[in-house]
Amino acid sequence: MGKIIAISNQKGGVGKTSTCINLAAGVALKGKKVLLVDMDSQGNATTGLGINKSGVKKSVYDVLMGLETAKAVIMRSEVENLDVMPSSIDLAGAEVELVSMRGREKKLSQALEVIRPLYDYIFIDCPPAIGLLTINSLTSADSVLIPIQSEYYALEGLSQLMNTIKLVNKHLNPKLTIEGVLITMYDKRALISRQIFDEIRKFFGKKMFETVIPRNIRISEAPSHGKPVMLHDKRCRGTIAYNELVEEFLQRGEIDG
Repeated sequence: MGKIIAISNQKGGVGKTSTCINLAAGVALKGKKVLLVDMDSQGNATTGLGINKSGVKKSVYDVLMGLETAKAVIMRSEVENLDVMPSSIDLAGAEVELVSMRGREKKLSQALEVIRPLYDYIFIDCPPAIGLLTINSLTSADSVLIPIQSEYYALEGLSQLMNTIKLVNKHLNPKLTIEGVLITMYDKRALISRQIFDEIRKFFGKKMFETVIPRNIRISEAPSHGKPVMLHDKRCRGTIAYNELVEEFLQRGEIDG
């Protein structure tokens, strides 16, 4: 039975999609069968894995609306063992359309349960907002991974996300846990980065990943080539860091399992 991990932070620009792409790709390259579900209407995870959005005929939107099964919309990525449930611009209107639906918070969960046995891991790239798409993602997930940029403003709004997770856990998904907290865009030369790192460690303790993702131009470049960073530049600091994260993530899973 595959494990479902939502990657979420309602603050944009924290490396959420980069983390989803590179963690999913790295785990797939380790021989695990992986699905990435792109729940962000911007579709950056879709294009970041080399899928042309203009060629997407069926997307996660169709699944949420009950027009297609999850299996029918899944596409192969260029990364071995990694499939994608793509996003499309239609997803931008899904928040409004879902409001009037019965069981609106569980549309994604119901669809993923059918295909869960086909995968070792399912990663969900949540939108940078707390709305029905994020609620659907958290309701589907076994755990949530939170990327946090090591800058002052990154701490703002974190309490809102934690409160949302707590509410989903209480009312919709009692199995939901915190997978871990990941520091991204870390600049060890900046005092504020080190201070924020220490603050977050105080709050989350062992839930923090030991791996830290540095600021790295190759991570930023990779999506424009439709590749995860480890296939864009095998030796850069970004690749080294994400490979370390993959190892730590899989080791944690073995310990928990």
